[in-house]
Amino acid sequence: MTQPTDIRRDTALRLAASGVPVLPLRAGKGPFGNCRACARNACGGRPNMKHAGPCACPRPCHAWAAATTDPEVIASPAWVSAWRQAACVGYHPGGAGLTVVDLDNPAAVDWARETLPLTRTVPTTRGEHWLYQGAMRSVNAVRPGVDIKSTMAYARWLGPATGPLTTLPDVVRALAVKEAPTVRPAPHTVTVPAGGGACRHRTPTYLDRGIAMAEQQITGAQAAVHATVYRTFLAVLSTHGRCGCLTDAHIARLFTAAQGKGESARHCTDAWANARTRLGL
Repeated sequence: MTQPTDIRRDTALRLAASGVPVLPLRAGKGPFGNCRACARNACGGRPNMKHAGPCACPRPCHAWAAATTDPEVIASPAWVSAWRQAACVGYHPGGAGLTVVDLDNPAAVDWARETLPLTRTVPTTRGEHWLYQGAMRSVNAVRPGVDIKSTMAYARWLGPATGPLTTLPDVVRALAVKEAPTVRPAPHTVTVPAGGGACRHRTPTYLDRGIAMAEQQITGAQAAVHATVYRTFLAVLSTHGRCGCLTDAHIARLFTAAQGKGESARHCTDAWANARTRLGL
């Protein structure tokens, strides 16, 4: 009798043979966590969509970057062990040259039918996946109940879709373009150093260098983007949050960097608020 493990592995092999990079997903549709050797990016690798991960690890590490089309990797002992624990097959849409518009509820589906060009679709538990030919940046929560999954993201394989595959339209690409939110920090009393003089944080060199380093920290994140954004916001606020030197423009730069890594405006706002709360600001 065919076992679920064999079904998942065979499905993955068929997808890989058609050029779709695959990976096993745990219950809850999450990827397998990094092994001990790769925990906290200790391996120092970088995501590579053509191989089993950003390093030489044979396990399905590194979330979306583990997706592969290599049949030897998919059928390897390390991956067979993962298939036994997996709940379903995932794939990297961007690696297959696809974009998935994930419609999470009936209202989102209705919006798509009124707004987006018809394309290949597949039903989900609560809504539908609309597939387009072409890759783009992945962004969550582009509007209520709508996520975009393409590069640097994974989606659950839900079976064959129906309908012709439409070229990725500009209206979908435009969903990923967000204006930087206007965030006004709560007013703070400027702390003047003992002995007089202006707050050193207000000097362009000091402050701009700090913001630039924070932007680089966010844009350079290869994994754990949520945590990196929060830690960076926390570091910026711990240094500059009590003297009132941060402006809307500085905060917008940080939010823009975070959204460039796929964070939503809501996640940015929440992370900023949580960092302020932790520091008592």
